[in-house]
Amino acid sequence: MKLVKIGIIAIIALIAYYILLPTINIQDPGFWCFMAGLVLVYTVLSLVLDAIFEKTKSGTIYGGFALGVSKNAIYGGIAFCLIVAVFFISMFISSPIFFSNSYTKLLNVELDGNFNSDVAAITFDQIPSLDKQSAQRLGDRKMGEFADLVSQFEVSDEYVQINYQNRPVRVTPLLYGDFFKLVGNRGNGIPGYIMIDMVTQEAEVVRLNEGVKYSRSEMFGRNIDRHVRFNYPFTMFARSVFEIDESGNPYWLYPTMVRKIGLTGGRDVDGLVIVDAITGGHTHYKLQDVPEWADHVFPSELILEQYDYYGAYQSGWLNSVFGQRGVTMTTEGYNFLVIGDDLYVYTGITSVGRDESNIGFLLTNQRTKEATYYSIPGSHEYSAMDSAEGAVQHLRYRATFPLLLNIAGEPTYFIALKDDALLVKMYAMVNVGRYNIVGTGQSVYECEQDYKRKLSTELNVEVGDIDVGSGPIDYIVVYIDGQPYRFEMVT
Repeated sequence: MKLVKIGIIAIIALIAYYILLPTINIQDPGFWCFMAGLVLVYTVLSLVLDAIFEKTKSGTIYGGFALGVSKNAIYGGIAFCLIVAVFFISMFISSPIFFSNSYTKLLNVELDGNFNSDVAAITFDQIPSLDKQSAQRLGDRKMGEFADLVSQFEVSDEYVQINYQNRPVRVTPLLYGDFFKLVGNRGNGIPGYIMIDMVTQEAEVVRLNEGVKYSRSEMFGRNIDRHVRFNYPFTMFARSVFEIDESGNPYWLYPTMVRKIGLTGGRDVDGLVIVDAITGGHTHYKLQDVPEWADHVFPSELILEQYDYYGAYQSGWLNSVFGQRGVTMTTEGYNFLVIGDDLYVYTGITSVGRDESNIGFLLTNQRTKEATYYSIPGSHEYSAMDSAEGAVQHLRYRATFPLLLNIAGEPTYFIALKDDALLVKMYAMVNVGRYNIVGTGQSVYECEQDYKRKLSTELNVEVGDIDVGSGPIDYIVVYIDGQPYRFEMVT
């Protein structure tokens, strides 16, 4: 009898582990859920099998045991309750109620950031002009041009933004169309991925010399999550990210997680596993050894979560609930900014009252988690979006979440304006300090020029040369396939 139950539990555990891929680590809440599930299965099996066994043996349903419940089922129920109790007690003890000061130290924030020196002004031909939705639309259209691919593969909706050869791009892997297409193409693998240049809006299907063998749409041992879990059974991971290196080779990035507060509190990243998407080869890097091309080491959501801890608990947990003096939090949304060779997460910082303005903003390096706070009060991102839509209200375009730029030394929201088909039609620049100052244009260059003119006239800001549309012409800008080219005039 015992051997039968042990055998059934073992089979169920192996199948569940193969499908669910839990971390074998007591710091992972998923592991506690997995163990509680197995104990619950054991309890139910004990009720059923003990009843069948005792009925066969003695002719009674439960062998005359007190309350009609088998002893093994009672032990299983007690074990289940203990696991659940220990888990919730550990969650409570590890919470900010007891460790508020420790939670504020998860993110080290530099408070004296200088916007003009830290965020260099960029030219109009470096400004990303697409958001994720527009990139998806361009990628789907590009995929449709390749009959040999579109009939067998689909485009993933990931579209991860990275810094590739000092240009902001979005990359996304291809997926097998269905099970039968997986079987038919598995030998050669997935032939490539899609890359979208966020400045020129050029979509490209990048074909590889050797196909991708490890992806989310693979099955069995070549499924990327299963491949990594079997090689690192005790390591907690954040969600993986698809990236390419500076040579265009595809990889999967798995940030490794650790709990720094109590048993289950204060999650953070302590390393990175990089997996070659073609060969499946993998390397576990410490944070200080992560390659410079890897951008998404610290997940954006984790960075925002840690700042919210930082902003909430500076004066303790009680103040965050009752007094809320000096409590700040991130705004609802974020975007990415390329500075040098690194990718930064941008988000606004507002008071806990969620008013219509920001008290500053946060820039965090996604590879190193170096975070800098800039005390620049101004409009809320959504107020700026409303202002941009109002400037072209007759066209009924919808604003995307802003990107923060340095235009003529002024913190500026850059906003793409899309039509109902999710295609970018115009652009807007909104001054952070005075969101009534809005520049618009059908190209990024036209938008920048319109915005600079308004900065010059309304704020007396020195903006350098402005194309005023009259007088001697020093140069002209011609757009070819969406890419601006500047031609100097010879006199």
